[in-house]
Amino acid sequence: MSGAPSDLERDVAQRFAALARDPAGERRFPVGPASAKRLGYSPEEIDALSTLATESFAGVGCPFALGELRAGEVVLDLGSGAGMDSLLAARRVGPTGRVIGVDLVEEMLAKARRNAAVAGATHVEFRAGRADALPVPTGTVDVVITNGVLNLCVDKPAVAAELARVLRPGGRLQMADILLEPHVTPEELAGMGAWSD
Repeated sequence: MSGAPSDLERDVAQRFAALARDPAGERRFPVGPASAKRLGYSPEEIDALSTLATESFAGVGCPFALGELRAGEVVLDLGSGAGMDSLLAARRVGPTGRVIGVDLVEEMLAKARRNAAVAGATHVEFRAGRADALPVPTGTVDVVITNGVLNLCVDKPAVAAELARVLRPGGRLQMADILLEPHVTPEELAGMGAWSD
């Protein structure tokens, strides 16, 4: 899907730009620190972050529950949003590690950069990019974390190929996402709204 953005990609970008600007305006899905805590994040860790870092959180799970990050690792946060997961990853990998957040939405990237500056997280950087064309060199990442992103991607095989490309041999993917159960009928699916909802 490299090239011109699809309608879905434009819809997703618009929705998440609005979430960056006005988190309280989101009415269709749970966002913010209370949602993160319900999904299994440590309340102490969430409360230790600034409200600006947590208010636009729109994840669907907790990728940190899938494995420990170790000091010195390089972590890619795909769909980093306002940077909450990136900042939590930065704490885990410490100053000898590095976190690269990649997001499609400029408003989220700007907010994430401000949040990293407020947190003093100098080993975190945020890059504009697409999931199917990551702005990361081949074989340079130890762990990819992603939270509620793959379901929004049109070309999932291309995204999977990109994740495999950037991971070092022995690297791992820690992904929280949603999926469509096989028993859901086309009629039920049509009533659920757009994928960008």
